[in-house]
Amino acid sequence: MENDIRKIEQQARLREDENWRFRSYLKASDLPASRIDALVRKLYQEVSAQIDCTKCGNCCRVMQPLLTEADIKRLAAHLDLPVKQFRDDFIKGNSEEGAVAEFSTMPCPFLRDNICSVYDCRPRDCRSYPHLHKKDFVFRMNQAYANCSVCPIVFNVYEGLKSELWRAGKR
Repeated sequence: MENDIRKIEQQARLREDENWRFRSYLKASDLPASRIDALVRKLYQEVSAQIDCTKCGNCCRVMQPLLTEADIKRLAAHLDLPVKQFRDDFIKGNSEEGAVAEFSTMPCPFLRDNICSVYDCRPRDCRSYPHLHKKDFVFRMNQAYANCSVCPIVFNVYEGLKSELWRAGKR
């Protein structure tokens, strides 16, 4: 199990072609999506139980969650700010009300010592990350492929999938 983000970034770069081939293999395979989803969920539970996200926080440093209007209102209320002020202070550009928005800075303005300072009201995108619990994994392979270099959980789940499903003879 690898949890050092520098090693993960390096390994993901070195395995980029291999990971793309695995993605292509899995998309073209006749394995039932339900079997793949069950394996992803199993690996996700095993891996996430061994990795403390607060020791990493890389996703909050290098990714931009998409913010819904509900996210913006919830965060503004949590910070006791008018929505307009929250938008002015934290949202990129002139995002219109109701449109999907992004934070104006990276890393996330609410990341403090690898801890989310607004955890209880964090955006929906953050609540769902790394999205491995969702069904139809095979249709979201590009997302997982891209996140291999960002998240230790995704990296290790992807490696586990390759071990379980991609036998030497299939390469």
